[in-house]
Amino acid sequence: MITLEVAPGIHRVSAANVNCYVIEDQKGITLVDAGLPRMWEGVMEILKARARMPHEVQALVLTHAHFDHMGFALRAQQSLGVPVIVHHRDAWLAAHPYRYATERNRLLYPFTHPRSLPLLGKMAVSGALNVKGVHGMQLMPDGVMLEIPGNPVPVHTPGHTDGHCILHLPDRRAVFTGDALVTLDPYTAETGPQIVAGAATKNTAEAMDSLQAIALTEAQHVLPGHGAAWHEGAEAAVEAARKVGAH
Repeated sequence: MITLEVAPGIHRVSAANVNCYVIEDQKGITLVDAGLPRMWEGVMEILKARARMPHEVQALVLTHAHFDHMGFALRAQQSLGVPVIVHHRDAWLAAHPYRYATERNRLLYPFTHPRSLPLLGKMAVSGALNVKGVHGMQLMPDGVMLEIPGNPVPVHTPGHTDGHCILHLPDRRAVFTGDALVTLDPYTAETGPQIVAGAATKNTAEAMDSLQAIALTEAQHVLPGHGAAWHEGAEAAVEAARKVGAH
């Protein structure tokens, strides 16, 4: 469930094939995505393991606002008093994390891809059906470094959602790809670099186009919202995802 140093100064919490991350530096802590509700305990375990205190958390940044990236966002906002930062085109979705458009029916899709049913079941057990929305978000600028621990640079990568952003940490050669590029698709159970199926993606053609922004980071460490970290470079991950194509 917990992986320390999945990339330099970055730690991962995983549950039910969903990832969220903790960025650590001398100034404090930044959380990337809020996973599922039960993943909060994993974040607290990482802070304890690293001898850091909850009050050192300065921000929660969302790659996008689907329910499986919003799990403990309200709790972090209320109990830690931190800003929840999201792209303006996902601000409404952050308040209504289940009300998103997809190219294909997400309720019927798993029945044509039955290997995904155990994965989706695990997500439900981890709280996926009880995620609360957040209001009073802070809106992130595109392409401008955020003045928070880790200094991530958001890059708008629409397709999966209208406001999806990757978060690039140039000095650590790392990029958080959210669901713009994953290494496990919960809707198909397929592994390896790919975009997420149309059952959870608004516009797959736009998502395929957004892969170029990931490649341009030239990051070594690709940290997705679902699946294992990829350490063979962003360009190789994008090449592999393009070969898989839309599904």
